[in-house]
Amino acid sequence: VQLVESGGGLVQAGGSLRLSCTASGTGFSINAMGWYRQAPGKQRELVAAISSGGITNYADSVKDRFTISRDNAKNTVYVQMNSLKPEDTAVYYCNVGGYYSGRYIPSDYWGQGTQVTVSS
Repeated sequence: VQLVESGGGLVQAGGSLRLSCTASGTGFSINAMGWYRQAPGKQRELVAAISSGGITNYADSVKDRFTISRDNAKNTVYVQMNSLKPEDTAVYYCNVGGYYSGRYIPSDYWGQGTQVTVSS
């Protein structure tokens, strides 16, 4: 399984970015997908996840600002990030996983990460 993220960059507070993650080597349409982030000195945390059927989950810190979506024809998952804050600064990682009892369960397959930096 290969996951390739893109779309990170430097943006001012209040701005927007859209991250993309393209998967190969897996039956994409049957997998749940998740976006995680890791800031310096902090643990990796789940930002958003989407099931194979399109059910979504978000961290409280990004609700109403981030939107996860998927295009099964392109084997790609996206996260649209609006109203970005300096505290959103982190490396963002894509993951392919599953759902169990309404919770996203990550696999050991991760992308290389893409840096998002939000300046104040």
